[in-house]
Amino acid sequence: MRRLCYGLRGPLIALLLSALFWSSPAAAQELMDPGFAYYEVGDLDAPRPGPRAPAMMLMGGGEWVPEAFQWWLRQAGNGRVLILRASGTDELQDRLYREIGGTTAVQTLVFDNRRGADDPAVLRVVAAADAIFIAGGDQSRYIRFWKGTALNRALNAHVRAGKPIAGTSAGLAILGGYAYGALDGGSIDSASAMADPMGEAVTLDRGFLQLPYLQRVVTDTHFDKRDRLGRLIVFVARAAHDSGDPDMVGIGVDEDTALCVEPDGQAQVYSADGEGKVWVVSPGRDADRLVVGEPLRFHAVPVTVVASGSRMRLDDLQADAAYQALAEISDGEIEVVRQ
Repeated sequence: MRRLCYGLRGPLIALLLSALFWSSPAAAQELMDPGFAYYEVGDLDAPRPGPRAPAMMLMGGGEWVPEAFQWWLRQAGNGRVLILRASGTDELQDRLYREIGGTTAVQTLVFDNRRGADDPAVLRVVAAADAIFIAGGDQSRYIRFWKGTALNRALNAHVRAGKPIAGTSAGLAILGGYAYGALDGGSIDSASAMADPMGEAVTLDRGFLQLPYLQRVVTDTHFDKRDRLGRLIVFVARAAHDSGDPDMVGIGVDEDTALCVEPDGQAQVYSADGEGKVWVVSPGRDADRLVVGEPLRFHAVPVTVVASGSRMRLDDLQADAAYQALAEISDGEIEVVRQ
């Protein structure tokens, strides 16, 4: 493994790192500007074993699902993967390269502030990646550090070029056309969101990433374990209100679970323990009451639950559903009735 961090430790350490880990001093200097840390493992010069295909992997957080990762890496031609983070170090790249396998090399960029997202050396690493994985953490950092930057544009260019992308936890939260940005400094729960859906804590962001099939979608994570159905319905209601589009949809993914999306919008649910699910909220209309300072009222909101091993389509939301339900939200309280 090679590591090269941003140059806040002084010119002497920067020089030592250059001598120890790089054959090219110029290349070392390129990846030492303040704002990010860089890590790598594997062979960056290895040829890609196979062709690439567009693909998305939507992970709900928690444990990785090896079967889903292996599918995603095949779509990347089993080539080079780039992990993007705003906290942590290189532990994810080592796990991906050594435990999951099936990739020629894994690189990691960990951003410390907004400056790194416009760095030309960063953009060259992004452009060379066969697949990009956005890690968990704090999605507000991703929005503050990346939105409107050259990196933001490079991520959209990566997708337009037909290369796979994935995100887990906070990394999934930012993949939708509308995203809960957690810009309030916390992570709002369902009860608080339903009690004040127009409040300042419901911080939705839009115009960040342009992924196929997700432009009318709000994503959410750690779904069943953290009881997030109520807040996802709030996010969908707010997105419909803000956009003027009543056909906004919510997709919630359980922990230890991944939704793998093929180029034509066909998708399959994978789960580490076989118990994880994907939840689809599709009201198709505006909320019954969405007023500043008042709790949400939203009657008969359709909820489709898709179990591990089952398939669905993102183009029309048809699914092999484990069950269908209706969610009733009145005065900030939710009741879910299976059909």
